[in-house]
Amino acid sequence: MSQAEAVRTPSVLWTFGFLRNELWTTFRRWRTLALLGVLAAVPILVGIAVKMETSDGSGPGGGGGGGGPAFISQITNNGLFLVFTALAATLPFFLPMAIGVIAGDSIAGEAGAGTLRYLLVAPAGRTRLLLTKYATVLAFCLLATLVVAVSALTVGALLFPLGDLTTISGTQISFAEGLGRALLIALAVAASLVGMAALGLFVSTLTSSGIAAMATTVGLLITIQILDQIPQLHAIQPYFFSHYWLSFADLMREPVYWDDLMKNLGLQALYAAVFGSAAWARFTTKDIGS
Repeated sequence: MSQAEAVRTPSVLWTFGFLRNELWTTFRRWRTLALLGVLAAVPILVGIAVKMETSDGSGPGGGGGGGGPAFISQITNNGLFLVFTALAATLPFFLPMAIGVIAGDSIAGEAGAGTLRYLLVAPAGRTRLLLTKYATVLAFCLLATLVVAVSALTVGALLFPLGDLTTISGTQISFAEGLGRALLIALAVAASLVGMAALGLFVSTLTSSGIAAMATTVGLLITIQILDQIPQLHAIQPYFFSHYWLSFADLMREPVYWDDLMKNLGLQALYAAVFGSAAWARFTTKDIGS
């Protein structure tokens, strides 16, 4: 008995190998590459649109700065602002939609393809498998955000000047510090998707259809986004996982405003704990026949 249990207990190296294999399987899929390609294209389109609009010397949005995200009026002065604009443009829908697709398909896709049972035959265990799936989704959150940021930085450097930049508070910071802030903002955006990833993982444990799980997750995202815009629901809106998503803009203030950023991180941790626990409870008691 003890020998059999020892055989069934995976080592740390086996666990890392299992995670590496899961990452490789996820990131080499055409669907994943297509999602990353779409995300990389958004900053390119935004940059070209701003360049074309300002080719006559006028500012974006007719010079009023109200034609897009808060940073868009600064792009022509400093291409680094394209990073902030692209993240602000992709965070409300494109980034979470991509996360919803990956998270929703994580368990349900394996069940639908008939490979989930074979994964559980390996000495992984349901809890370890679920954690590996969630870690893979979180890795995609980070990679997707960095793809947007790197694409925006590249396009910004090609189409617009780079140099010292002005914060929202009106102070000047060096380009190097601006790059550091851009990295912090990218990490903050990735962290903002942690709750969405846990929600998608939970939905994925409820069905054996990857398409149904993906559609449900994206549908919940759209519903929450709509509810977050209804004034009559202001009392409960601070509890929506998307409510503080754009708080990353506070990292471009001097000094940095941490209140909404901390609220966002705390809310994401709460969603991750609640829906992560719900996913674990469902998955560890689920009858898997295929």
